[in-house]
Amino acid sequence: MDLRRRPRGGRLISLVPMIDVMLILLVFFMVTSSYLDLDMVPMLERQDDSGPAPRVGNAEANGPLFVRIGPDGALRVGPRSLDLAGFAGLLGDRLTADAGLQVLILPSGHAPTQALVSVMDAATRAGVQRLRIVRLSGAP
Repeated sequence: MDLRRRPRGGRLISLVPMIDVMLILLVFFMVTSSYLDLDMVPMLERQDDSGPAPRVGNAEANGPLFVRIGPDGALRVGPRSLDLAGFAGLLGDRLTADAGLQVLILPSGHAPTQALVSVMDAATRAGVQRLRIVRLSGAP
């Protein structure tokens, strides 16, 4: 009787190609995904449910100033429509009350570029240091 070991089966399966494919997929999904900058628009939290909800864009000196630019280039700050001279006066008043005023510009998708540049120019001439342009996009 002859006792011999059977030869081992085929070669072991290498995991390197699978790891390469997983790495390529990881990089692909990282590059194609979009990240939202949630710091663009500060969230206001209500402290007490009995009081009125906080309003954004009002004349309070402690909150950010939201400026909307319509498709026709018209400026709206809260419920008011302003021209550039009125906007500069409003910025002057708000900056005397709060030197660290944050101005958030929300242009419409069809707003003229010149209106956006004019608003940014008026804000920087008034002395605004914290100026941001916010683009709102729809949910996917």
